[in-house]
Amino acid sequence: MIKERAAGVPGWTVETDVVVIGSGIAGLVAAIRASGHGRVLLVTKALLDAGSTRWAQGGIAAALAPDDSPADHLADTLTAGVGLCDEEAVRILVTEGPDAVRRLIDTGAHFDLASDGSVSLTREGGHHRRRIAHAGGDATGAEISRALLAALKQTDGVEVIEHALVLDLLTAGGRAAGVTLHVMGEGSRDGVGAVRARAVVLATGGLGQVFAATTNPEVSTGDGVALALRAGAEVADLEFVQFHPTVMWLGPDAEGQQPLISEAVRGEGAHLVDASGERFMTGRHELAELAPRDVVAKGIMNRMRETGEPCMWLDGRHLGAAFWESRFPNILASCRRHGVDPVTDPIPVVPAAHYASGGVMTDLYGRTSIPGLYACGEVACTGVHGANRLASNSLLEGLVFAERIGEAVKDDLARQVVAAEPSGGTAGLLDPTVRAEVQRVMSAYCGVLRSADGLAEAERALARLAGLTSAQPCVEAWEATNLHQVATAVVAAAARRTETRGSHWREDFPDRDDAAWRGRLVGRAGRAPGSGNGYELAFHPAGGPANKTTASKGE
Repeated sequence: MIKERAAGVPGWTVETDVVVIGSGIAGLVAAIRASGHGRVLLVTKALLDAGSTRWAQGGIAAALAPDDSPADHLADTLTAGVGLCDEEAVRILVTEGPDAVRRLIDTGAHFDLASDGSVSLTREGGHHRRRIAHAGGDATGAEISRALLAALKQTDGVEVIEHALVLDLLTAGGRAAGVTLHVMGEGSRDGVGAVRARAVVLATGGLGQVFAATTNPEVSTGDGVALALRAGAEVADLEFVQFHPTVMWLGPDAEGQQPLISEAVRGEGAHLVDASGERFMTGRHELAELAPRDVVAKGIMNRMRETGEPCMWLDGRHLGAAFWESRFPNILASCRRHGVDPVTDPIPVVPAAHYASGGVMTDLYGRTSIPGLYACGEVACTGVHGANRLASNSLLEGLVFAERIGEAVKDDLARQVVAAEPSGGTAGLLDPTVRAEVQRVMSAYCGVLRSADGLAEAERALARLAGLTSAQPCVEAWEATNLHQVATAVVAAAARRTETRGSHWREDFPDRDDAAWRGRLVGRAGRAPGSGNGYELAFHPAGGPANKTTASKGE
């Protein structure tokens, strides 16, 4: 029910029980589950299927095969995370994961099948077993999104608002009490309004657009992390931005969303080679091209340095035309659109920003340090990924922890919806032109390879950009501000961690340092950039009492 404000007061207000921000696998599953306990408003920035989930090619990891086990999946995940995974969170992921995938199948998701009728499984980097379920060859995310959207249509008690950018958290008495939105073209809900709710679930996806070249769609501007920072919530592990090793190289000036070449292509036998055709990953790791993503990305960058080449190549010519057409039809079509035929030519590849292993810090039920505020999917830091996400664990994390949140929110629904105030504000919103400058700075100084000098230059550049304020609070200004705020936090964490670990690579500190850095950097900020509130970091040693968010059940 829409409640108009008093005459002369701009805006609108909606009241619901749970508001879910985001419509990828995490947001859709959380909304469907939460609808069993109360009214749900599902808000998405663009269209329902425009987020990162639909772009997922490789698949979803789970121990479904007879020769696999959750213990084996746990071991591979911990290895990929390079000593920083929260083992309890990983254990939940791998033990609850298989049944969660089976429920997804029961919901209507059609995965590719083997000749015996079982789910067809492949391998990806860091996995010692074939445990990646896929759909449509290389269209897993699109199929999962289709199935969940169909299920959403059959779910009572869920209202949807599309084309809505989340702005700030509403709070009352120290609790989350809703959000403010800027809705574009929704009739009586056009413009800025407020949603009052008993529980808020952030499922806003990633922050890849903070870099000039990324696999993320345009909507991935770190909105959820920025909102959480302005609200005073804890974030963690932001320095661990994973760069996917095999993104199609489109030239030195390529910007925006780049074509991803799924890790499953290497899992099916394609090789990484240099200009001479040499397989340079052989001998660098026991799994060669199927080493964890940070190892492969570093291997590619090192070989580019050694040879002076602008890219490396992924050679799948030996797989044959029939295999490419049946197993990877969408990747094949994408490559051909860009002038490369994988059947006859190696694919030029470079690493590009892909996935944020860190985010808004949560406990094992998605609760953040602000009571009533939850986070799941890429926006969250559950501790599952540590310093480097294991391939295809992302969809599984979104699925498993969204189911947990969907049940946990029922504890909030006995509370009254009360009058609330925004936790941030429009003061200090940055000019939309800041977006491109932030992306340039981050790619130049905080990309795959980092150093103290480069990170210091990034800090200076971001500080200068903080002074370019916007004349009006438009959507583009909010996105620029969010990107700037997230970039500032990422750079601060990257500068503080003086070691190389997982997806964080410091050329001036090339070694892993467990004695000093086995733990997580937890950050907290005030309001938007330009407010003078700054950003604070604290190091929490692994296993310490502060290693998880301070949120607790019933707060």
